Order: sequence, then structure tokens, then C-alpha cells
Amino acid sequence: MSDLNSSNISKVAVVMGSDSDLKTLKPSVDILHEFGIETEVCILSAHRTPIEMMEYAKKAESKNIKVIVAGAGGAAHLPGMLASLTCIPVIGVPVESKTLKGIDSLLSIVQMPAGIPVATVAINGAKNAGLLAIQILCLFDEGLRIKMKKFRDNLHAQVRTKNSKLFTLGTDNYLKTY
Repeated sequence: MSDLNSSNISKVAVVMGSDSDLKTLKPSVDILHEFGIETEVCILSAHRTPIEMMEYAKKAESKNIKVIVAGAGGAAHLPGMLASLTCIPVIGVPVESKTLKGIDSLLSIVQMPAGIPVATVAINGAKNAGLLAIQILCLFDEGLRIKMKKFRDNLHAQVRTKNSKLFTLGTDNYLKTY
């Protein structure tokens, strides 16, 4: 894999506001590892560890982190706060909350003021956040771009196979195969 900085391997950080978010963010970590991306995973709260969060964001670039995936629930300030402290692209993952089913998190992350963008995926959409991080890295890494193309080709083949199976079995029999 050719990296973006010849002296270090490019990394993606997966950051969450609480350890209770780890289960939600795990698909992001998994897909990054599947693509061979070095991943740094940590817990940083915008509200409970603001100093550490600020230090992390300020040092991220020097650690060769190229994209930050940040998950948070409720008020969900973590992605926006990280984005305000670094020029590294931040992808926000709204974590589903018990009270408002993640709508609060989604709105908090997506409603960033002009000048401080945070790319935002669906509620609990960590796998897509990881894939988006990979796509950003693909801009500078031909080998990674080839892996992404193969991944997409595989998705295409899976749907075609399912469609063929549905056509052959019919609706009722297809549903029985689950």
C-alpha cells in the first residue's frame, strides 16, 4: 500500500464518546481492518475529557491520521469538536440513543456551522463511515482503490445472485431460505 506520507503509514482514527459506543463503532473498525488500514481506536468525550480530546485532535495530523471516524450519541458534540480542531476530514456516526432513537445525535452532528464540515452517515452507520474513510484514502492510493473496486464488484455479484435465486425459487420459497 502506498501511503500518503512516505515516512509513515496512513491511519484512520475511530473515536467514540463512551465505551458503550464501541459496539456501534466496531463495524467501522472491522471494515478498515478488512482493507488493511492501520486503525487507532480510542474513547474521548467532548464533555467528560475535553482537554484530552483537544490534545488528540491537535496531534492527529502529526500521527499521520488521515481521516477520523467519530461516533457519539445524545448531544453528540464529539465529531464537531474534533472537526473544529483539525483540518483532517471527520466522519460523524450518530449513535442511537434510548430517548430519541438517535435522531438527536443525527441532528447534532449534521447541523454543523458553515466552515466546520462533518461528513455524516446514518444512525449507527459505522460500516459506511469506515468505507467512506477508505474512499478518501483511495484518492491517494491506487492499491486501495483496486481493493475498493473488488469490494464493490463483490456487492454487485451478491445482489445478482440473490435476484437469480429469487427468480428461481419464487417469493414464498425464497423467504423460507432465511
